[in-house]
Amino acid sequence: MSAEDLDSAALTRIADALERMNPPPQSPPDLAASGAFVWHPDPDRLVPVAKVNRVDVGLLVGVDRARDTLIANTAQFARGLPANNALLWGARGMGKSSLVKAIHGALSAKHEHLKIVEIQREDLATIGRCLALLRGAPQRFILFCDDLSFSHDDAQYKSLKAVLDGGIEGRPDNVVLYATSNRRHLMPRDMIENERSSAINPAETVEEKVSLSDRFGLWLGFHPCDQDQYLAMIRGYCDAYGVEIDDNTLRAEAIEWQATRGSRSGRVAWQYFTDLAGRRGASLS
Repeated sequence: MSAEDLDSAALTRIADALERMNPPPQSPPDLAASGAFVWHPDPDRLVPVAKVNRVDVGLLVGVDRARDTLIANTAQFARGLPANNALLWGARGMGKSSLVKAIHGALSAKHEHLKIVEIQREDLATIGRCLALLRGAPQRFILFCDDLSFSHDDAQYKSLKAVLDGGIEGRPDNVVLYATSNRRHLMPRDMIENERSSAINPAETVEEKVSLSDRFGLWLGFHPCDQDQYLAMIRGYCDAYGVEIDDNTLRAEAIEWQATRGSRSGRVAWQYFTDLAGRRGASLS
């Protein structure tokens, strides 16, 4: 290979490296292409979701108050009226993320301009760039962050605080944030207690950490279900998907299933039903 060829190859590699470091501007996203998107940074883009993984809102048992409150808030937002950001917190597996997706599915059938955009917790530092793409669009967006929580050395919550209730621009009028978490204050309790015991000014330090959850206008709590609710969930799935089983057999199998898992929740109910449907040759698609 000649010296000119080597120089050309080197220049090509350098150009490729520079383009990766500073990619060309992305074309504006087609926000009418889908009802749901996933945010991916670097390069920034909204990827359409062909089929959202969700269940019908009527199948969610034991969350009536949270369901009604979130439906009302989302319906206001879809109609262009003021609405609150919402934090769904509480027991794991009790339908927090399922409720957000189910409500979007129910209301987007009436309001086609209502979209949902999922952002991963680790991408919160880029949330401002995501909102820049959504700001001013004719559609209205539920920005959804699942399993939101922060550790003691995690500063990404500051990006979210500025978007929720601070900064010059703030949150666009056509965006509302729904987040789910197992923790009401989004921080581990031992972390909050450690801040109280070790900080120079404990009150100020703890206040900064827990003030993020205060920026959600709606706090919706999810609590462990009792056995009747657990069985009602499974019966609802059976009726919806046409899986036939008598009540005595369902009760015996479902209770044995929860005993082997050591817990009882909506997730455990769905896992048992998935096993049951498979054994009965029923399709869930």
